[in-house]
Amino acid sequence: MIRFGLQLPSFTFPGLPDDRLFDRITEIASTAEDSGFDSFFVMDHFQQIANIGPPEHPMFEAYTLLGAVAARTSRIKLGTLVTGVTYRNPALLAKIVTTLDVLSRGRAILGIGAAWNEKEAGEYGYDWPSTRERMERLEDAIEICRAMFTQEVATFEGRHHRIRGALNFPRPVQPGGPKIMVGGSGEQRTLRLVAQYADACNLFGDVDTIRHKLAVLQGHCRDVGREPAEITKTRLGTLIIADSKDEAEARLEERRAAGVDPERLRTYVVGDPDTVTHQVQAYFDAGLDGLIFNMPPGTPPEVVSLGGRTLTERFGSVE
Repeated sequence: MIRFGLQLPSFTFPGLPDDRLFDRITEIASTAEDSGFDSFFVMDHFQQIANIGPPEHPMFEAYTLLGAVAARTSRIKLGTLVTGVTYRNPALLAKIVTTLDVLSRGRAILGIGAAWNEKEAGEYGYDWPSTRERMERLEDAIEICRAMFTQEVATFEGRHHRIRGALNFPRPVQPGGPKIMVGGSGEQRTLRLVAQYADACNLFGDVDTIRHKLAVLQGHCRDVGREPAEITKTRLGTLIIADSKDEAEARLEERRAAGVDPERLRTYVVGDPDTVTHQVQAYFDAGLDGLIFNMPPGTPPEVVSLGGRTLTERFGSVE
């Protein structure tokens, strides 16, 4: 499903006016596609988040943007990393993702999570339920989306959401509908939902953390009677790659000078192609099936190409 994905979390390109932003975004997405990345993700936020940039930096509505990117690409899968469950009625979300699947001729991924940005929710007028309720809403949303992806007429009664004879035409292009990826690493609830319902999950952390989270997921799979191999397991992190180690380290120092959290910097994959290969191999050895990378804001398309070519030439692409 995913071997190497590219996430674009920032739409800030110095000197580029707003009416040219989409051209640059599609250039990056097309470069990712041509260089071997199999998937392209954007965040589901309404303003920029603190660890990426100031809130006034550009932020597009995710699904409008992905629909437009679908028209400019032909092979790369498209999704959010990840949709906040509180931002859309689940039946509407199922229609949106089905529409993306049809527009892209079968390339949509539904990335979804319990949401985390309470400040953003309040600023845009969304209710902010307790963690427990958001997890319940996530389970409802997954079941509603799966039902609408797989059934022409769907009915479901959940704790907080329901559908009664909901139609979903046109049908998704992908057999069984878009794959559902659950984002988050919570060990008691999120990873259990992954074991119960998801086609894929996305985790965070260093190699040791990933190894631990995968062991927890394996335990949940055992409890619900599911094979862990049925779930594509990925990890999101930042990639800084350059032709030389010194150049890559200089870019890392730029991120440190920009105030990036030192703990976050510690999880970056940084170096020339050989060094990056060694670091990526450690994540595969820990049990992952794929990796999703973002790159520092303003990274030019040629560096995206270097990343894609390095990863796919040395590790292969998804079949």
